[in-house]
Amino acid sequence: MNEKTTKLLLLIVHWIIILNFVIEIFYGALMTFVVLSPAGHAGGPLFGVATSLDYEDMMVRRMYATETWIAITGLAIYLAITEIRPRMKKLAYPN
Repeated sequence: MNEKTTKLLLLIVHWIIILNFVIEIFYGALMTFVVLSPAGHAGGPLFGVATSLDYEDMMVRRMYATETWIAITGLAIYLAITEIRPRMKKLAYPN
């Protein structure tokens, strides 16, 4: 493989990883705030409705919320390592 093909392959893998994180974030947020909303609740944060929610329903929402936060954290770390750190290094040590 030549250098151009390798760079293109790495760029494709890079964007697949980012897209995977973004899809997981949207999916988790959708499940947490829309799909698993209690009956009669418009969606979004529960606020006062949380006290009347069944234990099992609350635990399922918490698991999806945790999954979403893990995806957000993973994306932030991945971007920090692959995008932000190299750019900051270039600013600190210009050629």
